[in-house]
Formats: sequence, structure tokens, C-alpha cells
Amino acid sequence: MSKFRGFPDKMQFTPVPNIFYSAILPHIEDITELKVTLHIFKELYHQRGYPRFVTSSELLGNVNLRQCLKDSRESPESTLGNALAMTVERGTFLRLTVYRDGVAEDLYFLNSDAQKQVIDRIQTGEIELRGLKPAGQPPQDMADQSDIFTLYEQNIGMLTPLIAEDLAEAEKLYPESWVQDAIKEAVSLNKRNWRYISRILERWSAEGRSSGAHRRDSTKDTDPEKYAKQKYGHMVRH
Repeated sequence: MSKFRGFPDKMQFTPVPNIFYSAILPHIEDITELKVTLHIFKELYHQRGYPRFVTSSELLGNVNLRQCLKDSRESPESTLGNALAMTVERGTFLRLTVYRDGVAEDLYFLNSDAQKQVIDRIQTGEIELRGLKPAGQPPQDMADQSDIFTLYEQNIGMLTPLIAEDLAEAEKLYPESWVQDAIKEAVSLNKRNWRYISRILERWSAEGRSSGAHRRDSTKDTDPEKYAKQKYGHMVRH
């Protein structure tokens, strides 16, 4: 065994939830489960985008993790699969099976109330994962689907939890095409921030769009207080 030479003065850290040490770690007996759990924490923390998850293929392709699993008598694929099953059974992570080009792929999320809601929204189609289709969801043309989260991150900046929440609320309040077009307009004017995008949406809601009426049936949206009752109602002009 080669001896570790010590930690450098400057290095990166990966946070681990404090509750892990009291509620999970004391009950883990399998070393591969512990190794896989710690690697997933690292992958989730250093990810960008929304929602945050790690796939089984990404874990299998992780060189450091494969090195940790190579001492097992079984293949890395089998060892990893067993360890992942343990983490799900223990409740550390949540698993969602999706399909990529007809091939099953497992996604792993941190087990929290917020991530449970994310999984529910993925399963109902409210959140769309480019190139991935949840099991049981009817096939659709992914190129035609709305993905305002990806659009925002590719053109405006990194998604923070607060921005992701604002985008989700805006998606409920306004037509999907409005949110997409507002992001594109902000980019064309080099106003790359959420505040400017939300102001565009508020203006369109109050004054209407130059291209015509609201996308939804105007006979069903006649309540002038509709937007005032929503999260951004205090910002809408009458």
C-alpha cells in the first residue's frame, strides 16, 4: 500500500450534509455503498444546470470510481449496480428510470422533498430532459418541446435555485412561448439577467404583445385580476 503524501494547502472541497453522519453513515456496512454514496455527493455538488442528477452511465464512466470498485470479485458494472440499489433502498438517493433512444437509463437524485417534486414534474412532462423520456410518457419530438431552463443557462447564465424557482413560476403564469421569446429578446438586447426578462413578461401581460393576443383562449382568460393573484401580481401594471 502506497502512503498518502498529504493534502495540499489549496484544494477544493465537496460538502456532505451533516445529517449523513448521524442518520446514514452509522448504518452503512458495505464499503462499496459508502464509496458510491460519496462519489454521488461529489457529482451532484459540482454539477451545473437544473435539475441536478447523476446517471448510472456517468458513474460507470467515472475513472476514480471504477478504480475504487476494481477490487471487487464482480465486474464494475455489477458492483456499481448493487451499490446503487443499496443507496436507493436506504433512502439516500432517489432513482428515476428514463429512456435514451429506447435504452433504459437510471437517474439518481438526492432524497429531499424538493427533488421528489422535481421527479414528479419530470414524470408528468412539466420538466423536460433533452434526449431523455420518462418511462410511461408518450413519445414526443424533443426538438419541439419547451426547455426554458436549458435556454436560460445557455444564453443568460448559471441557474441558481432561486432563478430555477422563478422560471418554474413564470412557466405556470405565462405561456411557454412567452418565456422563451422573452429570454431571446433579452439576449438580443444584451440584457442578460432574470430581472429584465421578468419585466418583458410583465409588460406583455399588461399591454399585450405586438404579435397579437395571448396564446390561450381569450374567452377563458377574461379575469382582469388573474395575474394580480399570482406570485408576480404586485409587479403587474393595471
